[in-house]
Amino acid sequence: MKKLHAWLAVLLMIVGLGLVAPSSATASSYCGISWGSLAKSSSRMSTAPITNVRAGRHACFDRMVVDIKGKRTGFDVRYVKNVRSEGSGFVVPLKGAADLRVIVRSPAYNSKGQPTYTPRDRKNLADVSDFRTFRQIAWAGSFEGQTTIGLGVRARLPFRAFTIAGPGSNSRLVIDVAHRW
Repeated sequence: MKKLHAWLAVLLMIVGLGLVAPSSATASSYCGISWGSLAKSSSRMSTAPITNVRAGRHACFDRMVVDIKGKRTGFDVRYVKNVRSEGSGFVVPLKGAADLRVIVRSPAYNSKGQPTYTPRDRKNLADVSDFRTFRQIAWAGSFEGQTTIGLGVRARLPFRAFTIAGPGSNSRLVIDVAHRW
């Protein structure tokens, strides 16, 4: 009888602990980031040309900025199997485990067809060698009013894309990729 009472006591303790044990922890976001990794886009087209591509490091994310000489433009940013060059469709090889294709709905040339942005090194638009998330930013071309840039990242991570007005009459397209989920 003592064994039966002991087993019942153990069983009640196990059941009781299961009822009062805290539920599984809810996932908290990294640095308050809740962006996700699905495509981000805006269909607005612009003839305002691209003038520069640059990158910067932040505490929680890496940032790529496309400078535009004029009003804000549209974009399409998404993870793809391969980034392809404008016009030819050739694969643009990128370092990293995931490829973000950045389509800027603006040309890299003016109304006379003269280039407004000519990268010195098409394979490395900005030095990202010491970045936590970015592995490479590569030129994929500008054709029929839009420009494509390949962004090689460490892994498929959350990102956001948005435009900012200024300075002056210019604007910028910003792509931030989180360091982790």
